[in-house]
This record gives sequence, C-alpha cells and structure tokens, in this order.
Amino acid sequence: MRFDVRGRNLSVTAALRDHVIKRLRFALERVAPRLRRVAVQVADMNGPRGGVDKRCYVRVVLPGRTITINELDRDLYVAIDRAAERAGRAVERTLERLRAA
Repeated sequence: MRFDVRGRNLSVTAALRDHVIKRLRFALERVAPRLRRVAVQVADMNGPRGGVDKRCYVRVVLPGRTITINELDRDLYVAIDRAAERAGRAVERTLERLRAA
C-alpha cells in the first residue's frame, strides 16, 4: 500500500505524516493487499483565523474503484482520526459489496 501525504496551507511535519500513516495503516490493515494507493491531503482552510477549518481528504484507490472521504474539524488530528476510521469502514463495505456481486 503506497501512501501520499500532502499539505495545503500548512506544512506536513514528520510527526503529522507519521500520524496519518499510522492511523490509516491501522484502519486499512485487513484490506491492505487489495489497495493500490492511498492519497491524503491535509489542509488549513482559513489559515490563522481559526474555526472548524482543518480538513483531511482521503482518497483510496482500489482496482476499478476510488473511495473518497472528506472530514472537517477544529483539530487536525481529530479530522485525521475520523477520516481514517470512515475510510476503513467504507473500503470494507465496498469490498463486501464487490464479493457479493
């Protein structure tokens, strides 16, 4: 599973990159062999003005499918955690539907 972590209007530190990869690996470990790529973009939408403006956008590429998750929160780490959890559930649900078809 290949990870691509990028930042928009903020710098992606080593600690932030490690947190993103750790959370997504945990959420997607059961289905990792079926995944091609996971792209993550973290952003600070309003800059120094604050508010609910920290965004984590996750794109998981499966063979023949792409799943996208977008999560906003006041705290970037919370947005990352929620996005990873939602991505794990969405990928498992999608793979289950594909097996049933």
